[in-house]
Amino acid sequence: MRIDVMALADVLRRAAKAEILPRFRRLNLGDVRAKSEATDLVTEADVNAERMIRAELKHLAPEALFIGEESVAADPALLSRLKDADLAVIVDPVDGTFNFASGIPAFGVMASVVYRNETVAGIIYDPMGDDWVMAEKGSGAFLRRPDGDSMRLSVAAAKPLDAMIGMASAGYFFGEQREKILSNLAKVRMFACYRCAAHEYRTLVGGHVDFVMYNKLMPWDHLAGTLIAQEAGGHAARFDGSPYRPTDLEGGLLVATNPESWRELRDQIIA
Repeated sequence: MRIDVMALADVLRRAAKAEILPRFRRLNLGDVRAKSEATDLVTEADVNAERMIRAELKHLAPEALFIGEESVAADPALLSRLKDADLAVIVDPVDGTFNFASGIPAFGVMASVVYRNETVAGIIYDPMGDDWVMAEKGSGAFLRRPDGDSMRLSVAAAKPLDAMIGMASAGYFFGEQREKILSNLAKVRMFACYRCAAHEYRTLVGGHVDFVMYNKLMPWDHLAGTLIAQEAGGHAARFDGSPYRPTDLEGGLLVATNPESWRELRDQIIA
């Protein structure tokens, strides 16, 4: 079973142009709603873009299980079907919804293809820049533009811990663990959080930062970026060193430029 990855990439682009960009900085008060908390938002752009992508996937890959962030919000039991699916497409229609709703141009559209519990393709589309970063397993990672231009991607060369720059999302660490993580991050040169995994992964695979770190694991946030990072030469694993799989929802995730840097970050920042 295979999906035409470039066709899927084009679906994401068309959904962004039809449903997301026309609403950017044009959302009405009723177009934005909170889900689990005040910073966990959904907008009409999220809902309509996911609906369009799902409809297009019925033609592109009718046999695939479709799992979208907003579909799971409406029916949480949908996520449990992933472990038994031969073929699935997982979509985040607007990654970085808080930024999007705030008028900040740092958001993306993400999709991954999972075959028998293995991520085999990942796509991150940037509506503002109108380009994709993408990978198919075993084929490398690439930046692609609509005119056909492409460039192979590679993570940065390894650096000492005190020279590393990274992306660390501390919002889902709690209590003493959060205090420890934030204190230990003083050991690196600099860290930031874009509140948008799509752009954090893009920054990593473009060679601009040395690691990304997350504690909340939802497949639409991390499957695409993790595969792209691995295909760009990076090393990814959960905090205990085990591989990150599509059905993993906890255990943390650290992605670094190579295994040695990964171990140093895990030992010095997390452990």
